[in-house]
Amino acid sequence: MGRGKIEIKKIENSNSRQVTFSKRRGGLLKKARELAVLCDADVAVIIFSSTGRLFDFSSSDMKKILSRYNKCQDSPPVPALEYKPEEQQHEEVDELKEEILKLKSKQLQLLGKDLTGTGLQELREIEEQLTEGLLSVKERKKVVLENETLRRQVQEFQGFLSTTNFPSPPYIQYQLMEKCNSTIKDGSRSPETTCDNCLDEDSDTTLHLGPPAGIRTKKAIETETHSSSS
Repeated sequence: MGRGKIEIKKIENSNSRQVTFSKRRGGLLKKARELAVLCDADVAVIIFSSTGRLFDFSSSDMKKILSRYNKCQDSPPVPALEYKPEEQQHEEVDELKEEILKLKSKQLQLLGKDLTGTGLQELREIEEQLTEGLLSVKERKKVVLENETLRRQVQEFQGFLSTTNFPSPPYIQYQLMEKCNSTIKDGSRSPETTCDNCLDEDSDTTLHLGPPAGIRTKKAIETETHSSSS
């Protein structure tokens, strides 16, 4: 014979109640220990008897488990992962495959392929998309060409300046200043007109070897001194 179904209610007999408590407490703690070992879970069980006696079990430190429990009580609950049956997963996979096929067909139509069975309205939409894309490409191309032209002009202008902007040689400037000074000493012209005329009329840009005119070298001075002493 099988065991009869036990009605779940308070046991009035104190002795029977104590015996049942001892048996079921042992079975509960045993199941808690097995759950912790089999499933690698942190398990804690706290039991107070009707007489106030404490019985507990913990798979690890009881204080750490209670601390984790209190933190979980204070923080908002974490939503559990929703389990989807296998049939629903297959339906989602089929929908994704169908969406991929539509996108591939759209791509081919934009390339001018796979237009069989396309209606007039769809052809107009494809034409509008291609027109908008072509305008965007032309605008971008125009901007790139303008930037390239400006960059080339700047490089050419920089090269022109580097080849034409040479300073005057220092000996030419010195000769001009000497001519201006000698004319001012003679008193024939004013300093302003003299320097202007020197720069406009008497400027000599030919290459001269040796020291500037009117300046005696050290060797010439020594030769004159020697001849005068003899």
